[in-house]
Amino acid sequence: MSDLAPEDAKLVTLARATRARVGASEGAAVRDLDGRTYAAASVALPSLALSALQVCVAMAISSGSTGLEAAVVLADGEPDLRAVTDFAGAGVPVHVGDARGAVARTVVS
Repeated sequence: MSDLAPEDAKLVTLARATRARVGASEGAAVRDLDGRTYAAASVALPSLALSALQVCVAMAISSGSTGLEAAVVLADGEPDLRAVTDFAGAGVPVHVGDARGAVARTVVS
């Protein structure tokens, strides 16, 4: 996490804390084009299943955001970036880490 810009390190902290608070399998956080941040955990109900990143994108959209600057997703396994790409297009850096918050790589939507 030390190689990340301070604004992106904040996203890691938010994603990690949100995931841990509810004991979810995933945590994510995004920063929109206005600098607002949204953090969420994955949702796993019999009638609704959303990744943490999908919840963050939905929160940003429902708050009137028009795009994303960056995202973080903390989970075991490969993240699905389709929600980020659908909403914000190509070129959004997504920092990917494990459930503990150790960022391993950055991919681009």
